[in-house]
Amino acid sequence: MVKLLDCTLRDGGFVNDWEFGRDDIINIFERAVSAGVDIIEIGFLDERRPYDKNRTIMPDAESVNRMFSAPPKGSSMIVGMIDYGTCSIDRIIPCCESVMDGIRVIFKKKNRYDAISFCAQLKEKGYEVFVQPVSITGYSDEEMLDLIERVNELSPTAMSMVDTYGLLHEGGLLHYFELMDKHLDKNIAIGYHAHNNFQLGYSNCIALIERINSASNTENGRLLVVDGSSYGMGKGAGNTPIELLAMYLNKHCGASYDINQMLETIDVSIMKIYLRSPWGYSLKYFLAASNDCHPNYVQHLMQKRSLSVKSINEILESIDGAEKLAYNADHIEGLYQAYQQRESGDAGDLSSLAASLKAGPLLIMGPGPSMEIEKDAIRSFIAKEKPVTVAINYLPEDFYTDYIFISNAKRYITLESRLTDQPAGDEKLPVVIATSNVTRARGSFDYTVDYASLLDPDFEIPDSSLIMLLKLLVRLGVGGVYLAGFDGYTTSQGENYFNIAMEYAFVKDKAEALNLYTKNALNVLSKSIDISFVTSSRYEE
Repeated sequence: MVKLLDCTLRDGGFVNDWEFGRDDIINIFERAVSAGVDIIEIGFLDERRPYDKNRTIMPDAESVNRMFSAPPKGSSMIVGMIDYGTCSIDRIIPCCESVMDGIRVIFKKKNRYDAISFCAQLKEKGYEVFVQPVSITGYSDEEMLDLIERVNELSPTAMSMVDTYGLLHEGGLLHYFELMDKHLDKNIAIGYHAHNNFQLGYSNCIALIERINSASNTENGRLLVVDGSSYGMGKGAGNTPIELLAMYLNKHCGASYDINQMLETIDVSIMKIYLRSPWGYSLKYFLAASNDCHPNYVQHLMQKRSLSVKSINEILESIDGAEKLAYNADHIEGLYQAYQQRESGDAGDLSSLAASLKAGPLLIMGPGPSMEIEKDAIRSFIAKEKPVTVAINYLPEDFYTDYIFISNAKRYITLESRLTDQPAGDEKLPVVIATSNVTRARGSFDYTVDYASLLDPDFEIPDSSLIMLLKLLVRLGVGGVYLAGFDGYTTSQGENYFNIAMEYAFVKDKAEALNLYTKNALNVLSKSIDISFVTSSRYEE
């Protein structure tokens, strides 16, 4: 037997901070009732949040009554959810006084024993209790069997397999199911809460439904509770769409859910949220799931805007097993720094490079808006001084480049074809000077310099490309440089680069600190190399 649970108002709330609005809350609830959904989850109970009639995260059971006492609940079971430790037992009124019939309790593995005791207190208050161990993939078979033994002693309504980060393929899911089906008392339902990191939420649910409806499970009467949400609304990659589950159960299992009511929910209340804040399968959540790790690790590395996807994947593969599912910012930053500092001896004859760069005036070009705004001034400078030109992490469209300095692996990927395809006319390809954290797709770079030796470990962002290049030039004995296109940063998003696609996500919040750091660094370096500006810059202010 299969029952369908709608978690839109709870898990869906991760998308919009549970602010559905009063009218849509009631619409979602009433249509779930009208659709004949067996169990409706109305949100979180969290004492840290004040009551807000527009949000489905409420401080206590009394607040649930305020929110949902008016609309009829039909034959549906109404449940709330508590993340263990966020709502104390004294905030839960007896079930006989509550709109809620049951409470689902999610908990981390380290809290599992205390959480089971909390579930026992809820059961004493008369509630149907659902035991929900999160990140089930973090349990060994021995740990799971131990937990099942304690759950049997509690005898709750259900115990769920919560695949928090969408890591399970069918084989792994069925392994956990069979473990629970064999050892969990038959009167306790088995639940499944999927996430769609691998686009497997729906197919995994179908595999479980087919397994539970097989002859052996039909005979022993095991109940399966499957979670879904409207249009798959939920944290990260989202959940299994409840309308798909209802369609399948209607067609193959003799159910009679009203799909039209579910579609009306999507049309009236869900799509407007999706258009503002879309959820679903994405590269970020694929990378997290494929490396069995918390998605915030992927976010941390993607925000660097300096790593290729290949590099991000390689760093994720090196996360310590004990740190994978509990995000540790210091751990991932340490792995990032170690990856970028992979030892590499300087390749190429740097003495010949030094001679070339010291042959005449040296103009370093950056991607600031002044490259376009002050184009005429740059052209006049080039015509008069005839400098050797070096671009940093990009190739200017309007100016010939003798050299390009690349310290950003992601930028290199976007430039690769332009650095290998012979240009038309008499122009030559620029000579490439790359730091050792950048890997060439084919062959080798003209010059490779050690990445770690150019870093500034004392600054929050230690790999400023301009400062790194200037340090290299000092090492090579270059006496002076001119700078164009190094405007400094502004808090206005999209105004730091003439090409908005080059914008870094962190710039808006760190503009002032970046400007101050760069200005101070240039002052220190100016004792070893003369620095002049061809275009206007905040670093001169």
